[in-house]
Amino acid sequence: MQSQYNLMMEGVDVKDPKTTESVAFDGKSMGEIMFRGNILMLGYLENSKPAHEVFKGGWYRTGDLAVRHPDGYIQMKDRARDIIFCEGEVISTLEVEAVLLIHPQVLEAAVVGKYDEVLGETPCAFVKLKEGFGGGVEVSSREILEFCEGTLPGFMVPKVVIFGNLPSPTGKIQKFVLREKANIVGGQE
Repeated sequence: MQSQYNLMMEGVDVKDPKTTESVAFDGKSMGEIMFRGNILMLGYLENSKPAHEVFKGGWYRTGDLAVRHPDGYIQMKDRARDIIFCEGEVISTLEVEAVLLIHPQVLEAAVVGKYDEVLGETPCAFVKLKEGFGGGVEVSSREILEFCEGTLPGFMVPKVVIFGNLPSPTGKIQKFVLREKANIVGGQE
C-alpha cells in the first residue's frame, strides 16, 4: 500500500462555549473557535486538569472568540481574556490595535482593559513609535486619540495612551504585564 487516507482535522467550528452548539452563520453571533481531530494533543504532560477543561465536550477550546459568516468564513474577533467590557459594550482589542497600526508613526500597538469605577473597563493603548520618523517630531497621545476618533466608535477609543517598548521577550506581546501597568498608571502620558 503506497499511502493511507488520514483525516487530519475532523472539525473546526465556532461554538457557544456553554452548550457547544454551533453559532449562526450570520457574521454577528459570537462564539469560541473549537477544533476536533487526530492531530490535536491528548493532554498536558503530567497535568490532566487543564486538559479536561480545554477538551470539555469533546472539542479543543482555543480561547479565541469569532463569528461565522454566511459563506462559512471564520473571522477571529479576539482572545476571550482580552475582550474589554465597557458599560455594556464589548470591545475587541484586535480591532482597536488594527486602527492604531494604521497611524504612520506607530510601529507596534497593544490594547488592554483598564479598570474604571463607572464604566467597568476602558481601552488603554500601549504604543511604540517608529524611530526617526517625521524628522524627530514625535506624536502626542492627543494626536493618537484624535486619529482613533476619526475611525472608531466613541466607546472603542482608548482613554489612555502610554508610549514605550512593549514587553515581548518571546516575540509575543505579554498583555498580562500591560494590564498590570495600565491599572497602575493614572492618566495620559
